[in-house]
Amino acid sequence: MKKFSPCCTCFTKAMEENAEQQPLVGWRDESGPLIRQQSRTDSGIFQDELDYSQLSTSLHGLDEVSEDHPNVFTMPEADMKRILWVLSLPIITLLYLTIPDCRRQFWRNWFMVTFLISAAWISAITYVLVWMVTIAGETLGIPESVMGLTLLAAGTSVPDTVASVLVARKGNGDMAMSNIVGSNVFDMLCLGIPWFIKTAFINTSGPIEVNSSGLTYTAISLICSVGFIFLAVHLNGWKIDKKLGTICLVLYLVFTVLSILYELGIIGNNPTRVCG
Repeated sequence: MKKFSPCCTCFTKAMEENAEQQPLVGWRDESGPLIRQQSRTDSGIFQDELDYSQLSTSLHGLDEVSEDHPNVFTMPEADMKRILWVLSLPIITLLYLTIPDCRRQFWRNWFMVTFLISAAWISAITYVLVWMVTIAGETLGIPESVMGLTLLAAGTSVPDTVASVLVARKGNGDMAMSNIVGSNVFDMLCLGIPWFIKTAFINTSGPIEVNSSGLTYTAISLICSVGFIFLAVHLNGWKIDKKLGTICLVLYLVFTVLSILYELGIIGNNPTRVCG
């Protein structure tokens, strides 16, 4: 409209009628610089690449629930996805029947029930998963602490890793950082809660015996890793790039190898203990 306004007066009139008294925050003007710089508390809605229609859709979706979400019982088109869909169909059906879908208008106000039932299902599945991994490790002669440091740790960290990568690609490095730090803090919290329940309500006569000779060093390493992340990001100019990712990955591999060697008794002269 700006290019054709000298040739046609209707464009000039339309621009004057649609002109805003105050421009949107963060809106990019073609002839001028960006009005507002990116802040740490930016939620990602007001981005420079968004046009007005996308912005309106984003804001409109905050107070309305869409009914056009995909059906979980729709078979995918790809062959590999079809195989995974068939294998996971029993658990999908069970979760569909027991958890209210708060995306639907009828269950919109039942989001707390959805959250609590989901947490209960996660607890039950986690219990079965740890039980099966413990039995598999005992059968293979591998201590459950080593199985936890490798198989369980990798499996539980994959969702956090995917979430951090997705938000980091969108430019929300603060969300990736909070996910990383929050994961370690939550790991430390989850260590204390079951022990407290066991000693306070189930077995109050004595302490809990943990079959891990390197638990103290592992817990200290988790706490130190939080401080290292903040220090590394600060020295890197509060940016997350490939260099920082490579350093963190190498340190994680070193930590895992040393922890496994300590648990197996190869270093530290600690006897290997298997769960009875």
